Amino acid sequence: MKFRQALFWDINPTKIDTKKNSQYVIERILDLGNDKEVKWMLKTYNKSVLKKVVVNSRSIAPQTKSLWTLMLKVK
Repeated sequence: MKFRQALFWDINPTKIDTKKNSQYVIERILDLGNDKEVKWMLKTYNKSVLKKVVVNSRSIAPQTKSLWTLMLKVK
């Protein structure tokens, strides 16, 4: 996927390794992603990885964390 510069303003989006930097990519998409990016994320990463990021992340917004906790049925 070609990422928007607005999503990854602090680095060159063409240099992102989506496997190696999965937490970083997921956090940014959860907080700032558009529909296309969220759909890509849901296809690319399995639900357990997404849940782990939502539970452990200290950088996503509290509102984002609440939404995705409900969406992913995190316990």
